Amino acid sequence: MYNLDTLTQEPNLRKAWPNEAKDFTPWLANHLEYIGNILEMDLELVEKESKVGGYSADILAKVADTEDDSESYVVIENQLEDSNHDHLGKLITYASGKKAKAIVWVVKKARDEHREAIKWLNENTTSELGFYLLEIELWHIGSSKLAPKFNVVERPNEWAKVVKSTTEVSDTKVLQLEFWQAFIDYAGKSNFTKSFRLPSAHPQNWFNLAIGSSKCNICLEAKKQKQEATVGIYIYDDKSLYHKIESDKQTVETALNSSLHWTEAKKASRFYETKSFDMSDPTTWEEVFKWYVEKCIILKKTVQKYL
Repeated sequence: MYNLDTLTQEPNLRKAWPNEAKDFTPWLANHLEYIGNILEMDLELVEKESKVGGYSADILAKVADTEDDSESYVVIENQLEDSNHDHLGKLITYASGKKAKAIVWVVKKARDEHREAIKWLNENTTSELGFYLLEIELWHIGSSKLAPKFNVVERPNEWAKVVKSTTEVSDTKVLQLEFWQAFIDYAGKSNFTKSFRLPSAHPQNWFNLAIGSSKCNICLEAKKQKQEATVGIYIYDDKSLYHKIESDKQTVETALNSSLHWTEAKKASRFYETKSFDMSDPTTWEEVFKWYVEKCIILKKTVQKYL
């Protein structure tokens, strides 16, 4: 028989973080992977106590958008107590003031009215903005140290936000969402998940995969108008890394058995391979998915040597 231990919850969060501002916020800022895993984003700390008018957001983080090389911001507001109206109002201020793409509210316990408020915000804002409501808990395993656990109470519903739009653009967005969800289903049935954590599908023409470094990631693209797919490495504002890999591009191209496109830009640089396909024809998708999987595994193994 297995020798199992007892799982016990610690109801007093202040046993781990006595002071919200001095203890919990700095801890969370240094452990953004907890929030990043839930949001399925690679987050980088911008600043703590980020000013917005007369208020200060607890944490401002950023995540790079590969579609237009812009930086998107994530605001994180935390409480070691139950949710309250004061913080709910501040969230709206922070969303506007920081032009955030995601607002994350971490609380000890979410009250029903605040859960409904966050749900309403997600249903009545654009697909470019998402509100997340998380509850944090502390647990022991036997006599072990305290360990944090985050529970998602509310999060954006991508399908609802896309489908409610009736514009011509929304047809493409729906197709993009269907395409990436189909890729996730395909990749999830293989050994691909031993090498990559699959994020959720979103209505956009790119799909990022982390490779263990904040300097770069694998970027997949599906371009309906150009009728092509791409797979490659996207490097965030690190010219030295790009030049290091580019100087050895023959080795990289040999590993991938393909000629690559190499592009150096002001803020971000990339190298990638292309494949023709008709995104509007679902019968072509599986061939592209297989190509994605094969190339991603090779790319990760090859590029990690330079990190």
